[in-house]
Amino acid sequence: MKKLQISDKDIMSIAIQQEIARSEEARYDHRLHGVLLVSRGLSCYEVGDLLGHHSTTIQRWVRSFEQRGFAGLADCERPGRPRRLTSEQWEAVNRDLRKQPRDLGYPQNLWDGKLLSHHLQQSYRVSLGARQCQRLFRTLGFRLRKPRPLIANADPERQEAFKKTAKASTRRQH
Repeated sequence: MKKLQISDKDIMSIAIQQEIARSEEARYDHRLHGVLLVSRGLSCYEVGDLLGHHSTTIQRWVRSFEQRGFAGLADCERPGRPRRLTSEQWEAVNRDLRKQPRDLGYPQNLWDGKLLSHHLQQSYRVSLGARQCQRLFRTLGFRLRKPRPLIANADPERQEAFKKTAKASTRRQH
């Protein structure tokens, strides 16, 4: 029999791996095949090379299968990192954000990530970065609001003085 080849095998290999990763059932079947190959005598290193995984991943699959059977190969819930704010703090922050920052003693008119980060540290002793605070805004249903520039209502003479390039009549003639 003639040896078959897949055109663009490198690209297709990546596409197949992505397709396996897309489906929960396909990931389970993929793990089954890995454990099957180990049960047939291949090492975890060989199976890892064949399936495109690190040998420790294959070892984890085999151990999980040994401990929990077929259920050990199924995807399980991964809740992620727990919140740093308790439920009570979460509600309190939600109430705080519904107020103007000036009502809480801050000089700004609008909340932003940096101010919320500072507020959480001062009021609740919880340290969150500005980017995480921006996510918190979104989670609580807030949207980005930018302050309106005051330049539109400013004095025209002061606006002219502020501009980088002066008018031709005010430039010095050399």
